Amino acid sequence: MTDIRRTVLWVVFTFSLLLLWDAWQRHNGRPSMFGGAVATSAAPASAPPNHPATHPAAGPGASVAPAPTAPVAGDIVTIETDRVRAQFDTLGGSLVQVELLGHADDSAERAPMKVLERSRHYAAQTGLVEVAGAPNHTTALRLVSTERKLAEGAQQLNLRFESEPQGGLKLVKTYTLERGSYAIKVRHEVQNVSETALQPRLYLQLQRDGSKFDGGVAQSFGAATFTGPAIYHDKIKYTKVEFGDLDKKAFDGERQAQDGWVAMAQHFFVSAWLRETAGPREFFARRIAPGLYTVGMLVPLNQIAPGATAVADDVLFVGPQEEKNLAQLAHGFDLVKDYGWFHILAKPLFWLLDQIHKMVGNWGWAIVLLVVLLKIAFYGLNASAYKSMAKMKKVNPRIMELRERLKDNPQQMQQEMMRLYKEEKVNPLGSCLPMLLQIPFFIALYWVLLSSVEMRHAPWLGWITDLSAKDPWYVLPALMTASSLLQVWLQPAPPDPMQAKLMWIMPLMFSFMFFFFPAGLVLYWLVNNLLSIAQQWMINKQLGVTH
Repeated sequence: MTDIRRTVLWVVFTFSLLLLWDAWQRHNGRPSMFGGAVATSAAPASAPPNHPATHPAAGPGASVAPAPTAPVAGDIVTIETDRVRAQFDTLGGSLVQVELLGHADDSAERAPMKVLERSRHYAAQTGLVEVAGAPNHTTALRLVSTERKLAEGAQQLNLRFESEPQGGLKLVKTYTLERGSYAIKVRHEVQNVSETALQPRLYLQLQRDGSKFDGGVAQSFGAATFTGPAIYHDKIKYTKVEFGDLDKKAFDGERQAQDGWVAMAQHFFVSAWLRETAGPREFFARRIAPGLYTVGMLVPLNQIAPGATAVADDVLFVGPQEEKNLAQLAHGFDLVKDYGWFHILAKPLFWLLDQIHKMVGNWGWAIVLLVVLLKIAFYGLNASAYKSMAKMKKVNPRIMELRERLKDNPQQMQQEMMRLYKEEKVNPLGSCLPMLLQIPFFIALYWVLLSSVEMRHAPWLGWITDLSAKDPWYVLPALMTASSLLQVWLQPAPPDPMQAKLMWIMPLMFSFMFFFFPAGLVLYWLVNNLLSIAQQWMINKQLGVTH
C-alpha cells in the first residue's frame, strides 16, 4: 500500500510537470508530445506584403481581391494618439503597423511594442468583392484628411481615404481613433457611381506571418500560449486555428453565421475585426503563401441603387489582452486570453488576483497573497494529507524493519504491514486525494500568471523588475530547488533504495526548467512550497515526528 500511495503521488506530480514541459517545447517551436504541427517560423522574404486572400467558397482559382499585375507602392501615413502610433498604407488604406506606446518590447532599447508590423507582413486589410474591378486592399487610395496627432483635449482623431471609381463603385474608408482606447472604429462607405444596381461584399481580414513572437522578440524558453488565427461565432464558439493546420488545408469548420468576429492572437496581445451589428457573414482562414496566413470575414452589403451609398461600421482592435476591456468590446472576445484547459477555474482566479492587486498595488505581492489565500482555503485538505504523511514517516522505521526481516516472504510482509497500519490508524492513500483535488486550481493559477499581460514588465522587488521574464540572478529558482529538496526531506523515505534516490533526483531534474521560467511563475511555486513546508513541519511537530 505504501508503494501504491507513493506511485500515485509521483504519477500526479510527474504528469503535472510533463504538461509544463510540453508547453515549453511547443513554445520553442518543437513538436508537442501529444501531436500537432509546428508553425512556420517566419514568412519568406519573397512573400508580398499585400498578397490577396483566396475566397474560401469560390474554388482555388478565385480571389477575394485580385492584385494588379504590377501593384504601385503606396505612401506610409503615420498618426499618433495617447495609446498608439499607427502607420497606414495608401495602397488599400490598410493599417500596416501599430506601436503600443504604453507597452515596451523586450529589446534593450525598450521601444514601443509592435503588434501589426510591416516587416512581418502583419496588417489589417479590407476591400470589396463580387463586383469585377471593385476597390480592394491593393487599390491606391487618396488620403483626404490632414490630422496626424491627437490634439491636446481632443477625444478622437479621424483618418479618411477615398478611392477613384472602380467597377462602378467608389470606396471611402474612415478610421476613428479615440483617446484612451485601442479599439479603432472603421467606417466603409460604398457609393454606386454606375447606372445599374450593384451588391458587393465587404471583406475584413488580418494577414500575418507564422512566426511566434512574445513581447517583441522570439523567446528561447517559457511555456506556450496560443499564437495564430481565431474565429468566434455562436455555432462554433471560440475556435483556434493552428498555422500548421492551415498548411494542410483552409479552415473547413462552420463558416456561415449571424454574429462573431475574427482575430490574430499571440502571447499578451491580439488584433481583431469586431462587427458590432448582427447579420450574415462568412468566415475564412487559410495559408496564402508559404509562411503567410490570413483570417477574416465576408459581409454582404445591401443592394446599392445607382447614386446610392451603403455604409458598414466595424471595430478594429489592436492591443493588449486586458481581460476586463476585451469582454466589453464583443461577446466572447475575452476568450482570446489563453488559459489552456483550465479556463473555468482561471477566470475567477484572475479576478481575485486583480482585486488583491488593487489593494496592494504590486503584482508580485498580489501573487504571494493569492497563494496564501489558496493555502488557507485548502488548509483542511492539506492538513489531512500532511497528517497522513507524518504518520507514515513515524511508522516508517518499523515498515523498513518489516521489509528487511520478511523480504523472503512477501505475503507475510504485506499482512504484517497492513496490521501495523491498522494498529497505528495510518491510511497509506490518505495524502493522495487532497493533493489531487488541488492540482487543477494550482495549474489554473499557473496559466493565469503565464497569460496575463499585466505581469509583463511588472516589477516585484529588488532585482525582479519583470515578472514575465526569467530571474536575471536565478535567486528564485535556486530557492525553489532548495524548498523542493526540503519537502522531500520532510516526507517519509521509501523503503526501496532506488525509490529513495529518485525522490531526491526528480526535484533536481524538474527544477532545472524553473531557471528559465518567468519570475512570476517561479515566485508562485516558491511561495506554495514554503507554505506547504511550514504546514508539514507544524503537523510533524504536533504528532511528535522526528527527522
